[in-house]
Amino acid sequence: MPGPEDASTSGSSLPEPTKPKTFKELGLIDPLLEALNQMNFTKPTDIQLDALPHALEGRDIIGIASTGSGKTAAFALPILQKLWDEPKGLFACVLAPTRELAYQISEQFEALGSAMGVRCAVVIGGMDMPTQQIALAKRPHIIIGTPGRLLDHLETTKGFNLRTLKFLVLDEADRLLNLEFSEAIDKILKLLPKERTTYLYSATMTTKVAKLQRASLTNPIKVEVASKYQTVATLLQYYILMPFIEKQAYFVYLIHSLAGNSIIVFTRTKAEAQFLSIILRVLGFAAVPIHGDMSQSQRLGALSKFKSGSRKILVATDVASRGLDIPSVDVVINYDVPQHSKDYIHRVGRTARAGRAGKSITLVTQYDVELVQRIEDVTGKKMVEYETEAEDIAALKERVEEAARAAKFEVKDAENGKGRGNKRKRDGGGGGRDERDRDDDIVQAGMPLMRKKSKQRR
Repeated sequence: MPGPEDASTSGSSLPEPTKPKTFKELGLIDPLLEALNQMNFTKPTDIQLDALPHALEGRDIIGIASTGSGKTAAFALPILQKLWDEPKGLFACVLAPTRELAYQISEQFEALGSAMGVRCAVVIGGMDMPTQQIALAKRPHIIIGTPGRLLDHLETTKGFNLRTLKFLVLDEADRLLNLEFSEAIDKILKLLPKERTTYLYSATMTTKVAKLQRASLTNPIKVEVASKYQTVATLLQYYILMPFIEKQAYFVYLIHSLAGNSIIVFTRTKAEAQFLSIILRVLGFAAVPIHGDMSQSQRLGALSKFKSGSRKILVATDVASRGLDIPSVDVVINYDVPQHSKDYIHRVGRTARAGRAGKSITLVTQYDVELVQRIEDVTGKKMVEYETEAEDIAALKERVEEAARAAKFEVKDAENGKGRGNKRKRDGGGGGRDERDRDDDIVQAGMPLMRKKSKQRR
């Protein structure tokens, strides 16, 4: 099979002036132009400019582009345009590595297809199978799902198959090809019609992605708008060097100094994300965690609170580092330095999106210096030291230690199934107050303590 043609921005043979500049010039139909206008998508991104002409011609696409580049619209628009011409039942399937990304892709399909009456169904783990079976029975145009749950439906849901499918999309393909997904992907590919259009989008062209391309795409054209890992020019990148033993105090100082900003904090483990979010709540900050041990409804609820602004701090594992489009994130804090440079780039890509400014701050202990140097080598940018006040950090230590002890008790209670909320209900007190009420009380009561502490230092 011949290799993919190269349509990257660096290798295009078309003279620049002849390239389309607007969505209309790209040849999109009026219903899509209307939806794009309502969504304030006024100008195509680089990946959209390069991919859409080939996609609208019916070509298979390999799209290599960094996070926040507009990949979803790059594959959704040609699918919806073809659906307008052939409005038949189940039309396209999109596979995504995370549940949150699947919901986000569905929302974008529905928004872009609002003038067409497009119907989507999301099939992911952690949610009720019968409810999803009902949604599939209503003959949606687009199915968006995670590989494992889609395969469950293909094997067990009566009457459901993908034999008439016209489009297959693998989004974040480099992650889809991890060991946890590869077996399900292989089985799904065997159940699909060979006569279909396939789009494969990824941040990187790994050997696994190349292997999948050879197995499932027909004479694809390769569109690449970023040849190496890089961060955007509008991102300010800082570091704070500290002793490991004082890391929590430095972290709380940083959160306190950034109060009022929208912040995502990334941790390495699920337990740490939960623990830090409790510490912050005890200290009066409006924080909410998101990680893999939470139910799907809890994860969606946490995202909703953060997006709405009712919680200003999201403490997350790398489940939130890729794909999620949260427009107004002011600061990304790396509480733990990521082991891989590409994970750093995906994390900090949550801020400074779509031309906006943003900042990232990485907490660096004596054990992390080599990791930071590797990141700087890959990105080609040196982080700048973030100014701190040693006196203010020292004044916070005792309060942070108290909060950490309280957080340990709360985690232990939750593990034993003896949380305070359950005890109130058993004793007949509390009037059925839930976790959200308790969080709000902490937010109301804790901040004055922090302010009082600050005044005492002065």
